Amino acid sequence: MAAARPSLGRVLPGSSILFLCDMQEKFRHKIAYFPQIVSVAARMLRVARLLEVPVMLTEQYPQGLGPTVPELGAEGLQPLSKTCFSMVPALRRELDSRPQLQSVLLCGIEAQACILNTTLDLLDRGLQVHVVVDACSSRSQVDRLVALARMRQSGAFLSTSEGLILQLVGDAANPQFKEIQKLIKEPAPDSGLLGLFQGQNPLLH
Repeated sequence: MAAARPSLGRVLPGSSILFLCDMQEKFRHKIAYFPQIVSVAARMLRVARLLEVPVMLTEQYPQGLGPTVPELGAEGLQPLSKTCFSMVPALRRELDSRPQLQSVLLCGIEAQACILNTTLDLLDRGLQVHVVVDACSSRSQVDRLVALARMRQSGAFLSTSEGLILQLVGDAANPQFKEIQKLIKEPAPDSGLLGLFQGQNPLLH
């Protein structure tokens, strides 16, 4: 298998991992578009399982912020507890054990906090980061917009869930394509992105 060229941001199942960040009960009524974000992240998780892409799940201070919401469908995953505003310290051992890893697909909250800092830490390790924009949000849409722009400036790729899913599948002849096609038959739910990207937005140019 040819190695993905970092400058292109190609995503291959054998060299990718899915990170699910802090989608917990106490955030349910505070994060903009929380149900939609979790729905898209759940779609990414189902695809990762079908394609045997490894998945890592974290929870920020679960004693105070509660467990991962059940609608994510993360049964069988062991969440790693953290207090740091980055997933990387909690997952360092997992990252170190995967020398073939090239790409991290990143979903969760909050964009300006744990998602941004996780992105910077992963980039610092020489990994490609693909921020799933329709599976990341914040309490403030300004924070969300500026965080997406900041991550892009630093070298992360901004992608939609469907774009990444189809990259991972690669070919309609993939044995899992029919099952995955059922998952993406309906478009991902609206999470307010059009309002962030429309017009001449200088932050995303």
